[in-house]
Amino acid sequence: MPNVTAEGAILGGNAAASATAWLVAPFRMTTGEIVRFYGYVRRMKFFLTFSLACVAAALAETATDESAAVLRAERDGCVAYLRGDADRIAKFLTDDYTLTNSKGEITTAADDIEDAKTGSVHYDVFENYDMKVRVYCDHTAIVTGKTKVQGHAQGKALDIIVQFTDTFVKQNSRWRLAAGHVSRLKE
Repeated sequence: MPNVTAEGAILGGNAAASATAWLVAPFRMTTGEIVRFYGYVRRMKFFLTFSLACVAAALAETATDESAAVLRAERDGCVAYLRGDADRIAKFLTDDYTLTNSKGEITTAADDIEDAKTGSVHYDVFENYDMKVRVYCDHTAIVTGKTKVQGHAQGKALDIIVQFTDTFVKQNSRWRLAAGHVSRLKE
């Protein structure tokens, strides 16, 4: 058994015990040094915990902010269709936008813009509700919900409610509608 002094130094003994003496040497501290060291550890623990909390809050806000931005874009799109504003519809839709309706027919951005310009489709009501947003990687979002539509299309009266799924992409810091699908709900 090696002989250990009060300061932790090994006096004689086997080679294994002597080899570990260098591990003990840095930890020879006075009581004041120990108190300061543990104070430092507590401050660092607080700093790290606070930093992680801030990062988590920032990430949580980002998702909420992005979801709100997507819903704003969706609502702005509804207003553009309601007013028949072809320019705003063009800014709202991606160039390769497609909509699949409940009959399986596909329309494009060019079709919607032309309808707005010619007035062949006119809405008295175009409002989305019961919307839910899922944002993926801050550049893709899916919105589901219902839309109530009243108005006229190609001379026929419209008064329907549809369930929709819209796919948004973020282009040049702006959320734009890339694809949509609607299914007519039974009234």
